[in-house]
Amino acid sequence: MREKKNRILKFKNPHTYAILMFIIAISYVLTYIVPSGEFKRKTVNDREEVVSGTYHLVHSEPSSILDIFRAIPEGLISGADIIFYIFLVGGAFGIIHKTGAITNGVNAAMNKLGNNGKLMIPFTMLIFSVLGFSIGLAEETIIFVPIGIAIARAVGYDAMTGAAMIIMGAAAGFLGGMLNPFTVGVAQKIAEIPLFSGWGFRTIIYICVLITGIAYVMFYARKVKKNPKKSLVYDLEGSEINNDVTQTQIGRFTKRQALCLVLLVSAICFNVFGIFKFGWSFNEMSANFLFVGLIAGFIGGLGFNGTFDALVEGMKSILFGALIVGFAKAIVVILENGKIIDTIVFYLTNTIQDLPASMTVGMMFVIQMVLNFFIPSGSGQAMTTMPLMVPISDILSINRQMAVLAFQYGDAVSNSIFPTSASLMGGLAVAGISYTTWVKFIWKLLLIWVVICMAGIFIALSLGY
Repeated sequence: MREKKNRILKFKNPHTYAILMFIIAISYVLTYIVPSGEFKRKTVNDREEVVSGTYHLVHSEPSSILDIFRAIPEGLISGADIIFYIFLVGGAFGIIHKTGAITNGVNAAMNKLGNNGKLMIPFTMLIFSVLGFSIGLAEETIIFVPIGIAIARAVGYDAMTGAAMIIMGAAAGFLGGMLNPFTVGVAQKIAEIPLFSGWGFRTIIYICVLITGIAYVMFYARKVKKNPKKSLVYDLEGSEINNDVTQTQIGRFTKRQALCLVLLVSAICFNVFGIFKFGWSFNEMSANFLFVGLIAGFIGGLGFNGTFDALVEGMKSILFGALIVGFAKAIVVILENGKIIDTIVFYLTNTIQDLPASMTVGMMFVIQMVLNFFIPSGSGQAMTTMPLMVPISDILSINRQMAVLAFQYGDAVSNSIFPTSASLMGGLAVAGISYTTWVKFIWKLLLIWVVICMAGIFIALSLGY
């Protein structure tokens, strides 16, 4: 019995790239099984749309075994604008991060708020939520978790409170996603709708998610402060690991670092202005971020070599997520070259065409949420699923914005509970909190967030969003 338990504990989740290669191989097999077919398409407002009722069979073109591997470089090439955007933005953030501007700036703010226990939780979660919806803060939260725990303990809370206000603050912003270039930006690019359009409605849902998140963490924190034995990590509080965590030092926030943060905020605002005013796309946005990143490096005292070293380091840190886009795109390349993607869409839409639109969009949300377990990269998941969801939306006369919304919420809401999330598991590791304890703490909040997301989707659909 013990040996069986040990074998279970040793089980490792399959690598994301291995999963994608497996899906690519399945796609190859499908080209021999699924009939080839196509829809007619028309151009409406500079975007290509599927014409309902025009599906017809075409000559079958199954893939060869070498196409499995050829599809990967083809996917990298076809997704180049998105991939290089991710690299350049990651490099720019790498420079700003190297200056210490983000780390010390956030730490300084948290340190000041730590003197006021009542304000510490809402303001800390607000800060991280803003970083979540603007620059897609995810794995970077790991470095802040020890600081959050140290400050939470200083005002009488526990490690769970400190970890939650960092992780769930960023998660609330990531779910809102109003200006997140790595999820909403990529999905809207594929859907051929204006970048960051629909941000107003997303902001309303974000506010609801953030408020419920803050209330949930504050309720738990107050309960723990009244009776420390009610802490889910009570046995952990005196452990040697967490004593080390509480001793994390907070760096000094300098004027140069403050100026670097001003530049970052200015770049985000300037890009948003350019998108809505001049119709900018990924090329203009990446150029602006790169420019600001280089200037910030010189202002932050990194020098020429230090700045470009930080640029390369930033690109390295984002390599995993950037190349996933190419691998995910390879799946679409196989399906498109085999001319079976329209056939899959045809049979899927026939299955759900008699369902109410609300149920169809709800199913999209659930599908995206489940797929996030296997493809934890938001950009990769968008590249994998949106090519299917967009034509389904066209055929069923559902606005493409709804398909993006279902993807966004399905991807984001499950990041805080799935063990395939690198940012979550990394944050729990440095906090010394077990995964099962975290699930026990967070499941009720995530259930509330799922309800909010589903309600938001149904309201958006009824409003013609």
